[in-house]
Amino acid sequence: MDKYIEVLIVEDDERIAKIHESFIANIDGFQTIGMAHTVEEGKLWVDSLRPQLVLLDIYLPDDLGIELLNFIREKSPETDIILITGASETEIVRKAFINGVFDYLLKPLTLDKFTQCLLNYKEKRLIFERGNILSEEDIEQLWNSKNERNSSRKISDIPKGIDPITKSKVMEFIGTCKVGITAEMLGKNLGISRTTARRYLEHLLGEKLIHVEYIYGSVGRPERRYFKT
Repeated sequence: MDKYIEVLIVEDDERIAKIHESFIANIDGFQTIGMAHTVEEGKLWVDSLRPQLVLLDIYLPDDLGIELLNFIREKSPETDIILITGASETEIVRKAFINGVFDYLLKPLTLDKFTQCLLNYKEKRLIFERGNILSEEDIEQLWNSKNERNSSRKISDIPKGIDPITKSKVMEFIGTCKVGITAEMLGKNLGISRTTARRYLEHLLGEKLIHVEYIYGSVGRPERRYFKT
């Protein structure tokens, strides 16, 4: 996989576009290469740079973002699209679905939801780079099929605010850290807030999948470090 997934932001509100840019800067493996605020600007960016991923709004000053979606499919079919919009009209959602939009995020958007969406995209993109033949598990994962559903508990059994995919990533990361991790370290490495990182750590601690140790330094409070059980 390329060092960075190049992202074009198409959003009419410059403030929101900047927020999305700051979100992307904190997610490993992604880089913003441009921002457009109209459909016509978006077409120019797509035509000249062929970005790997476009974060696309629907309500733009000169036209609906759906027009840019059609342009991308014609001029740069290798470009993937994630819609980030307040639009929920059935016809717009249907057009996004039949045009292969990777995900459809409704505003207002939280950092955690934004981050999880891009990490899911990155994970599925990596599947296509594993070889010429995909396994049944790979294919099921691409379409969120039975393999993913059966590998986790029922939705009703999962505590609010705990995502099974993120939980798996947290456990995987903890397993690679022989000296333990802090909530701050976990947040920085997975692109999530320290508060969210602490929530997952405490959840895993409650399930006895990890344990905590207090590391005492020369000054200040002891540091809580989490280790895989």
